[in-house]
Amino acid sequence: MMKKKKKSKLVVVGDRILIEPDEGEEKTAVGLYVPRWVVEKESVQGGRVIATGPGTPFPDFKEVDDEPWRPARRGTRHMPPQTRVGDYAIFLRKAAVELKFEGKDYLVVPEAAILVLVRDEDKYEDDEDFDE
Repeated sequence: MMKKKKKSKLVVVGDRILIEPDEGEEKTAVGLYVPRWVVEKESVQGGRVIATGPGTPFPDFKEVDDEPWRPARRGTRHMPPQTRVGDYAIFLRKAAVELKFEGKDYLVVPEAAILVLVRDEDKYEDDEDFDE
C-alpha cells in the first residue's frame, strides 16, 4: 500500500500578512515606479498578498471586571485586517521576516509595516476606501 504524502500549508496568525515578494526591480508588477535610492537601500519593497491572519485579537470588555477564574464565555475576537488576498502591498522591508516554503520565497509582514495597498477596483465593487 502506498502512503499519501501529507500536504502542508502556511497558516498566518494575528495581524501578519504573507507576501510573495517582487524581485526588487524599479518598476513593480502593478506599474508603480519606486525611486532608485529606495530600491538600493531596500527600505521598502513590494509584493502580492498571498494570505492574511485573522487580525488583531482584542478582549471582550464585558468580561474584564468578572472573576479571572471563570471560564471565558466566548473565544477570542479579532479586528479584521484591512489587507486582502490579491492586493499588492508596498511595505517597510526591515519589518519583514523571510521564509522559504516548498521551494518558494515569502515574506511575513505585520500589517502595521504596510504603507500602501494597490487594489483592483473591479475586484471589490463595494469597497469605497479609495474612491475619489
